[in-house]
Amino acid sequence: MNKAASFLPFSPVYSKSGKISPSFTHSASQIHFDFEIPARGRQRSSNPTMEIPKVQEILEKQVLTVAKAFEDKIDDEIAALERLDNDDLEALRERRLQQMKKMAEKRSRWIGLGHGEYSEIPAEKDFFSIVKASERVVCHFYRENWPCKVMDKHLNLLAKQHIETRFVKINAEKSPFLAERLKIVVLPTLALIKNAKVDDYVVGFDELGGTDEFSTEDLEERLAKAQVIFSDGESSLHASKSGTQTKRSVRQSSNADSSDSD
Repeated sequence: MNKAASFLPFSPVYSKSGKISPSFTHSASQIHFDFEIPARGRQRSSNPTMEIPKVQEILEKQVLTVAKAFEDKIDDEIAALERLDNDDLEALRERRLQQMKKMAEKRSRWIGLGHGEYSEIPAEKDFFSIVKASERVVCHFYRENWPCKVMDKHLNLLAKQHIETRFVKINAEKSPFLAERLKIVVLPTLALIKNAKVDDYVVGFDELGGTDEFSTEDLEERLAKAQVIFSDGESSLHASKSGTQTKRSVRQSSNADSSDSD
């Protein structure tokens, strides 16, 4: 039988007088001493202060060993990073040059298509070729009135700031087919075109504060929200400054036709 899992039952031996037999007491005493901590163990724990210097010495050696290994690992990583930095800088420089080259090619193509200026579409038939040639187009459907002239001022500024988008205008009264097809009713209306499809409209000034005193920045934010122009912090800052000048120059105009519908 497995001793670790078994028990040895015993019962006290009584004498005829009813007292426990001395032989049992002696046996119990032996059982008691069998379970006590060995003498050598009692001597080690009786004076723990004697072991403290040795423990501290061991701990210090272990800490130094770990610190040295950690330091060596950091040195290896730094050396690896330094080796990678040269390669990364060269690769980054090459990627940057490629990006600049592509951007220069894009700018050249955009300028060739008429980006960077606010121009008028001479006839309805030219509308389709223009919107197909550029990925992003803002087309102002206008008539000769005051609100449309206000819009012209802001679009002229934005065309110069956002060369990634083509800014054009077309006379709605001379373009009945387009006006009917695109459901142009209120003037001015901006058709926001992406990939040759009208994606959104800005109708009148309702989304620009309901007044002709809106800033160029207000219009810029609306166009950026529609993702028809790229959002650019520097451009917005410049637009904010130019917007005030635009409002002042518009107010100095002598034309005051207040009609805003066909």
